Amino acid sequence: MKGIVQRVSAAKVTVGDELVSSIGRGLCVLIGITHNDTEEDVEYLVRKLLSLRIFEDTSGKRWQKSVKDEKLDILCVSQFTLYHRLKGNKPDFHMAMQGESAQNLYSTFMQRLGKEYDPSKIKDGKFGAYMQVHIQNDGPVTIELESPVKKSKENKEES
Repeated sequence: MKGIVQRVSAAKVTVGDELVSSIGRGLCVLIGITHNDTEEDVEYLVRKLLSLRIFEDTSGKRWQKSVKDEKLDILCVSQFTLYHRLKGNKPDFHMAMQGESAQNLYSTFMQRLGKEYDPSKIKDGKFGAYMQVHIQNDGPVTIELESPVKKSKENKEES
């Protein structure tokens, strides 16, 4: 599971002309799910996301506070294209988890995030929709988080 985390002054998601959700200062997180991700990956990403220190403290010292410390907003957007491979110049997305399985794990991620943080501070895009994501990056600050790669059962048995 991968998250591209951007510290933002504001962010919003629209589908066509409809505003789906918007936040003020906080984090916009693009979430990618690969075919072998599990709830362990969800837990890892939620823990890292909420403890990531990318905000300044009251004295202006950088990299001291987390989104949770500052009680800021989080906008999450599912983005299967994070798990791509290029075949020549064309992206291939076979590493991304497909359809209902991806939607279920993304829902688990959102629920876990709400359990570990204030649910009223968490916003969402629209899973599977063609979205426009408007991000006003603050800094700019962009951090990539990725859950540890697990060996498949076959590889574990060979080790």
